[in-house]
Amino acid sequence: MNTSLNWLQDHIDLSDYSTDALSDLLTFAGIEVEGIQERGAGVDHVVVGQIKSSDSHPGADRLSVCQVDDGSGSLRQIVCGAKNYKVNDKVPVALPGAVLPGDFKIKEGKLRGVVSNGMMCSGRELQLTDDHEGLLILKTDEATGTPIGELFESDTLLELEITPNRPDCLSHLGIARELAALAKRPLKGVPHYGASSVTQQPAKTEEITLEASESCPFYTARRITGVKVGPSPDWLKGKLEAIGLRPINNIVDITNYVLFEMGQPLHAFDVAKLDGGICVRLANDGETFQALDGNEYALQTDDLVIADQSKAVAIGGVMGGEDSGVTEGTTDVLLESAYFTPSHIRRTSRRLDLSSDSSYRFERGIDPAQTIGASELASKLILELAGGKAEDVLLVAGEVPASPSPVMLDHGRAQRLLGVDLSEDEMGEILTGLGLESQGAGAWKVPSFRGDLERHVDLVEEIARVYGIDKIPAREVAFFAEPSKEDARYDAHHQLRQRLVDLGYDDCLTIKLISDAQLADDLCALRLGKQNQAVPLKKPLSQDHTTLRPSVLPGLLDVAERNICQGATSLKFFEIGTVFSKHEKSPKVLESQQLGIVLSGDMTNASWHGETAQADICDLIGLCEALFGGGKQAVTMRRLEQESLLVAAEVLLGKSVIGRLGQVDPARAREMDCQGPLYVAEIDLAKAIKPSLSA
Repeated sequence: MNTSLNWLQDHIDLSDYSTDALSDLLTFAGIEVEGIQERGAGVDHVVVGQIKSSDSHPGADRLSVCQVDDGSGSLRQIVCGAKNYKVNDKVPVALPGAVLPGDFKIKEGKLRGVVSNGMMCSGRELQLTDDHEGLLILKTDEATGTPIGELFESDTLLELEITPNRPDCLSHLGIARELAALAKRPLKGVPHYGASSVTQQPAKTEEITLEASESCPFYTARRITGVKVGPSPDWLKGKLEAIGLRPINNIVDITNYVLFEMGQPLHAFDVAKLDGGICVRLANDGETFQALDGNEYALQTDDLVIADQSKAVAIGGVMGGEDSGVTEGTTDVLLESAYFTPSHIRRTSRRLDLSSDSSYRFERGIDPAQTIGASELASKLILELAGGKAEDVLLVAGEVPASPSPVMLDHGRAQRLLGVDLSEDEMGEILTGLGLESQGAGAWKVPSFRGDLERHVDLVEEIARVYGIDKIPAREVAFFAEPSKEDARYDAHHQLRQRLVDLGYDDCLTIKLISDAQLADDLCALRLGKQNQAVPLKKPLSQDHTTLRPSVLPGLLDVAERNICQGATSLKFFEIGTVFSKHEKSPKVLESQQLGIVLSGDMTNASWHGETAQADICDLIGLCEALFGGGKQAVTMRRLEQESLLVAAEVLLGKSVIGRLGQVDPARAREMDCQGPLYVAEIDLAKAIKPSLSA
C-alpha cells in the first residue's frame, strides 16, 4: 500500500523522525517497508515558465518550437513534442544544468537541427503526478522564474507490505494508529470513525431489499441531491496523486479519499440511472455485467451483485457498473457504504480475475463499526465540495456484525512466554496504546478494527511487537534431538536426489494441485484404482488447481512440454514429492512419497566421434536397477498391460511391486511436440526404500 507521509502527518506528528528511522520502526514491528520514494519538485534549475509563442518545427511534424519566458529577461527557445498546451500557459521549465528524477540531465542541444535550450516538463518527469501524456499546466499567479519547488509541497511515499491478518493497516489512519502505539505519542484526531451523529432509519422494501444477508450482513445508502460534479480542489487531488491515484471528479475522488483515509470502500451511484430501489442479491443464472473497467463478466449464482429493479449495477464489494457511475451530468447521488463477508468477495474476485482497491480490503476484512462513519464523512465532503442537500436519514438494512469478544491476558503466563520482566502496568500501557480497553480481572476489550486478536497468545505477540523483539533475550540457542525415522527417511530421500543429479537428471519442484484435465497424465496409475481415488478440492481457487495430485507425473510432463517448446532436445527430469489419494468409501486422505522420472531425447553430449545416443526404455530400466538394486533383493521387471502406456512394466524389488515404468503413447508425445519416444517411471518410495536410524 502506498502511504503518504504528509497524509500521515494529518493524524500524528512525525516531524522529528527521519525517513530511515520511520522505516525501521515499522519494519521491526512487522510492517515491511518495500520502498521509499521522495516526491515533489525540489529540483534545482526548474522554474515557472510562460509559453509566449509556438510554431511548427521545420523538420518534424510532431514537434513545435516554443519561445518561453523563464523570468531571465529574454525568451528561451525550447523544442517540445507535447500538444496539450496553448500560448500563455505556464509550465515547469527545466533549465540547462537541471538534473531530473532518474538522473536525467538537461543540456543545451539540437532537436532535428533546431536549437533547444531546456525542456518543458510533464508531471511524471518531476514526480508530481503519474500523468506523462502532456505538459503539466500550472494554474498559478506566481511570476515567471519562480522555483517550481515553491509551488508544490514535497512528500515521502512509503510502499508498505501489509500482511493479510492486518487489514486495519490498509489506510492512513490505520498506519497512524500503529505508529502512535509504537512511538508512544498521541493521535491528532479520533482513532477511528465509529461515532456518527446521522439518524439511522430501517429501509423500506422498495428502498433497499437485502436478499443475500450471508454475503452482505449490513448495507447503508444515503441520497444527496443537487450536486455539481466537477474537478476536485487542489488539496484533494494532491492527496490522491501523492499515492499514485488519478483524480477523476469530486464525487469519485471523495470516495477514494475515504477509502485510503479510513479503509472503508464506498460507491456512488447516479440516481437518474437507477430503476427504483436497491436490491442486494446473488446473480441470476447466466447474468452478465459490464464493469467500470469496460469488460463484460459472466456471473455465477454465488456472486453478489448490487442491483436496481431491472439490472445489476455493481459487483458487490468489487467494482461498479459502467452504466450507473457518476459523470459530469450527474445531479443526484446515492452513496453506498456496506460490509461484505470477506470469503464471498474473495471467491468472486479470484474467479473473475477482477481486483480493485475495494475488493482488496473487503476480502481481508474491514472494520464494520466504521461503515456508518464513512458514509457520514463522505457526505460532509460531498456537501462541502459539490454542494447539494443530503437526506436527513441514513437508510440501513441488516445489522452490523458484532465486535470481537474480550480476550483474557494472564500476566504471569505472558511473562514466561516473553522471557522478560514486564510489569502488569507496562503490558497494560502497550495494549491501551493499541486501542484495547481493560475490563478488569485480566479481560481486555478488543477494538472493532482488530478482529485478528482472538487469543491470549495474540495479546502477548502484540506486547512483544511494541516492546521490541530485539529486546527479548534468547534463552536457548539449541537442544539435542534424538534421531527419528523421519530424519532417516529425509536423509535417504536426499541421498537418492543427489544420486539422480549426479547422473545428469534435473530436480524439479511442481505444485501439488493439478487440474481435472491433468489427471489423464497419471500414466502409470500407481496410486489410482477402486481403493485409491483422486482427491478433489471442495472450493478450488481456479480451474487449473482443482485436485490434489495423485502422481508427480502430470507436473513433470508439464515441465517437459515447456522445455520442448523452448527447443530442448534432452529431457532428463525427476521429482520426489508428496502425492495424495483416498479410499472411495472413506473421507480420509492418504499421503505418500513418490519418485517420478521423465526421459527422452539425447542421452549423451554431441562429440566428434559419433552421433549422440537416444534414450530408450533400457536406460530407464537400468536407472531403476542402479538406484534400488545392490542390496539383498534384486530389482526385476514384469511385463504389464497399461492402457495409457505403449510398453509398460512393473518394477519389483524382490517380490514386492515398488513402481511402474513405460513408454508414453505416441499420440500424447505428439501433443507435446516431442520428437522422439518419451519414457516415464513412477516409484513408491515407502516400498522402495527402508531407511534405518543408523543410515
